[in-house]
Amino acid sequence: MYNDKIQDKDFRFEITGEAVTEGYLTINETTGDVFVLKSVDREKYDCFHVIFNVYDTDTNQKIDKELAFDVEVKDINDNPPRFIDFPQTFTVSESQVEGFLGVEVIAQDIDEKNTKNSTFNITVVQQTPLEPNIQAKWIDERTVHLNFTGCFDYEKAKDYKITLEAKDHGTPPLSSTAVISLNVRDTNTHMPEFKKKEFQTEVDEMKLFRDVFRFQVEDKDTPNTDGWRAKFFFISGNEEGIFKVETDPKTNEGIFSIVKEKNYEITTTVQLEIGVENIEPFTKCVNGKLIKQDGKLYRPDSINVTVTMIDDNDPPVFKPPKADVFEKEESEPGRVLFTPKVYDPDSTSFRFELVDDPANWVSVDEKTGELKGTKKMDRESPFVDADNVYKIIIAAIDDGKPPAKSFCNVSIHLRDINDHKPQLVNNSLILCGNKNNKVMIPVQDLDAEPYSGPFSFYFDNEEDEMHWILDPAYGQQGGLVNLKPPLLANIRCLW
Repeated sequence: MYNDKIQDKDFRFEITGEAVTEGYLTINETTGDVFVLKSVDREKYDCFHVIFNVYDTDTNQKIDKELAFDVEVKDINDNPPRFIDFPQTFTVSESQVEGFLGVEVIAQDIDEKNTKNSTFNITVVQQTPLEPNIQAKWIDERTVHLNFTGCFDYEKAKDYKITLEAKDHGTPPLSSTAVISLNVRDTNTHMPEFKKKEFQTEVDEMKLFRDVFRFQVEDKDTPNTDGWRAKFFFISGNEEGIFKVETDPKTNEGIFSIVKEKNYEITTTVQLEIGVENIEPFTKCVNGKLIKQDGKLYRPDSINVTVTMIDDNDPPVFKPPKADVFEKEESEPGRVLFTPKVYDPDSTSFRFELVDDPANWVSVDEKTGELKGTKKMDRESPFVDADNVYKIIIAAIDDGKPPAKSFCNVSIHLRDINDHKPQLVNNSLILCGNKNNKVMIPVQDLDAEPYSGPFSFYFDNEEDEMHWILDPAYGQQGGLVNLKPPLLANIRCLW
């Protein structure tokens, strides 16, 4: 350093700043030579800001204005790139499609930016086993993704060691490595197979059966995974949904059941074809290529099932099973009230019988099923319900072994006629003249409208009309009024 105002003066040079304080720089006070006292780490101090002054040694005053200068530290390649973010262990599915493995690796070099010293490459320098081929694909200046070509085979290799190297372009080049452990998860690479190829059984028709029999399957994939768990399906023969196959979650067996009733009318043989696959889709690594199930190269295994549905003796069928008959009460007996229509898929011979006739008003013909009245029917009978309906049950019984029976409910709706006289609710009336001169006459009639009330009231003795009047004389009840109130009176009325 030099200052042109030092001539003919005693002087000294001085520098200050962090470089001096930290002991990196010093100056010869007389010559102005600046010295470096120790090596500088650019990654810690990439530049020093230094203040330069010259002083009069007699007065210790500045001879001139201070001067500032910067000392830049030149970078050398003394730092290798280092991995700062990467998974030490990760797992990949055996059925992973080639391409991105799902692993991101980040490294950095702290040497000066945008120079060869801080520019680096990341490569896979070692891999065991060697297949499939794993590579590092650049995403940005410090990030790579691990990709692969080919496919994984769990049976050949369950785990991998991948060594990555980050190497810069400095002179000499520096590098560092990182090791990643890759684990392969077993997936569905083996099709399940039936241990037995044919099944036969016999069951009764029109009955539901749980666990008729079971299918055993064999699968070489890891147990209790979706690549091992069996899923059964019908290929043909179950278009009506009568049968069902479920998987036992513990044994992985197929459970064959009958879940829907069907009347086959005759003993029938049902042919079923049942297939099996896994919950997880099937894939396989063949010659370095991932093959997916397409129904051509790898078809699901299947079995043939023969189910003999044994025909039972079906009962006769009433068409319809309920009948409504409309009849006027008190009609003369002997008329045919109802003739049922019956169909029997197993027999043409059946007979009829009367099951329930609580009032003994009807009979049924054993051969034809004709229902006839044997007595007059009273709508007001206690055997007739509140809706004026008398209920009868008849049965049809075939000649099978054992005989089968079905029932028909016949409802006879009775129409009312005027067959009941109105009746006085009370047999006698008492009138206390000192309290009231009128008493009401309540009446009841078992017939329904229009054969019940309102009623007309009148006297059957003209002499009574001299002492009494009827008010009201028409209505649901009458009123008896005493013209000459006595202490106690009795009277008969007609209506």
